[in-house]
Amino acid sequence: MALEVTHICKRTVVSTKAVEPGKYFPLSVLDRYMENNHIRMVYYYQTSREVELGKVTKKLRETLSEMLTHFPIVSGRLVRDDETGHWKIKCNDAGVRVVEAKAKGSVGGWLANLDREKELQLVHWEDMFHKPYYWSTFYVQLTEFEEGGLAIGLSCFHLLVDSTCATLFMKAWADISMVNKMITPPLFHHLPPRRPPNRNPNHHLHMELIHHYKSLIEKPNSTKETMYTTISMGFSNPMVQACMSMAQPNGPIPPFEALAALFWVSLSKVKGLRNRLVDMSICLDMRKVLGLDCTFFGNCMVYNKVNVEGNNYKFPQVVRAISDVVAKMDTEAIINLTEWLENNDVNSPTMMNNHNLVCTSLEGMDPYLTVFPDLFKPIHVSYYIEPVVGEGQVLILPGLPEEGPLSRVAMVTLRKEEAIKLCEDDLISQFSPTILMKCE
Repeated sequence: MALEVTHICKRTVVSTKAVEPGKYFPLSVLDRYMENNHIRMVYYYQTSREVELGKVTKKLRETLSEMLTHFPIVSGRLVRDDETGHWKIKCNDAGVRVVEAKAKGSVGGWLANLDREKELQLVHWEDMFHKPYYWSTFYVQLTEFEEGGLAIGLSCFHLLVDSTCATLFMKAWADISMVNKMITPPLFHHLPPRRPPNRNPNHHLHMELIHHYKSLIEKPNSTKETMYTTISMGFSNPMVQACMSMAQPNGPIPPFEALAALFWVSLSKVKGLRNRLVDMSICLDMRKVLGLDCTFFGNCMVYNKVNVEGNNYKFPQVVRAISDVVAKMDTEAIINLTEWLENNDVNSPTMMNNHNLVCTSLEGMDPYLTVFPDLFKPIHVSYYIEPVVGEGQVLILPGLPEEGPLSRVAMVTLRKEEAIKLCEDDLISQFSPTILMKCE
């Protein structure tokens, strides 16, 4: 496909205030297990055709510099700790790489014919250099459309942050641009501390999470080259309500659990499985469970395997299996997991999405609050957790506010032939989701 985006320049943007010398930030055990992944996000905005190309980019570059003062980790560089050998951040204000670009047509025309390959032209990423000290862990791409519109692409190393943090970063940038102050400043502190050893002989560790991580550690990372594509489906408020109603008699359930079950069942059929479901893990944000503020800056996503008891794969039973696993991911289980990971240090962390289908909830964030001056709110957002390997990935995001509080967007990354079949699946089709991103 011919490139429709032209890079104008790449520069380094640093904060307006220097960081105090000798400041370092250690990374948690949950951070370290995301070392093999990175995050990409694209936010689309409508602008007037009368706005001179480059004017919006210049303003955003200036406010990004101001905002970086509050995010010394983002503009720092990776170094190894001399004692543990683990990565840590040297807060040296080395800056963030910013790519300025222009695209043909309008943002509306672009979104009308969106696919994965096309969208990834809007979010720059570079793999780690052989000298990581000189490598930027965050990249911003500002793409202005010649006939009106702007796309802001953010990519970042998952070792430092999860998708919630990346969304917070975007919101902070918008706040600085809009009102010149931080409305929700990031909190840089450690995960909840390890507890004194429990000497109660009847005390048992919560082992399900530990067993799942242990099984992933013991499996080699996949090296098989597979071509994946991404499709994006919009589910309106009534569509999600209908999906939740299918889960009766389970009672009220969150949208994520209903949609995760929907895609689990559908993708198992798409993959040609008749008498069983494809192996699936869910990934959830544990900030609330651990009593952390939503502005906690670091990785707080935890993975767990889901199993259905017996051979009953009807929709209500599948939903119940997901709900049961979510309920078991409580404070005690998460702290047990982090302690076990600390005590069983792995030199080469596994890829958490290595083998199973992974369904990730990004419901807790609201990217549509990221409002820049003169740009209004985003008209569309996309998220990727890369690379995708194994059976594929489903990300469940909030939908546009005007679609209702229960509306959701599902970004599904699969092998191309499976993605085509998913769009034709009877179970998915009965909800008539809007196809926001088509197969390439």
